[in-house]
Amino acid sequence: MRTSKNKNGFTLVETIAATILLSFSVLALAAGATRSLSNTKLNRQREVAAALADQQLTMIDKIGVEEFILLAQTEGVFEDYEPTYTWAVVTESDIIDYLYQVRVIISWTELNKNYSVVVDTMLNGKGLLTQVQ
Repeated sequence: MRTSKNKNGFTLVETIAATILLSFSVLALAAGATRSLSNTKLNRQREVAAALADQQLTMIDKIGVEEFILLAQTEGVFEDYEPTYTWAVVTESDIIDYLYQVRVIISWTELNKNYSVVVDTMLNGKGLLTQVQ
């Protein structure tokens, strides 16, 4: 009998090595896709928080910082959103009359991690409603 030295196909070791390499590649792609989805969700939450901060600043500007301070409500909760967002407002009077430094902090918790968006601005103490009248 003659044995042929011409091989057609792959050996068992080559097949196992290729399978392991392919498995690691698929796992790496799956991990990347999972991280991408997680980052997309966090960015969406940051977008919502920035919009809520803008909403709070618009409300404060409309009624006036001085009137807002008199109302004495410097924190609260947005309950219509998931996750639940909380807000806090810190105001400081500036050297210039009727000018206030306003800081709005929007916070939320996701998977036992705390996140927040902070917006700082300067607002005129007189609100838009009192300026028009």
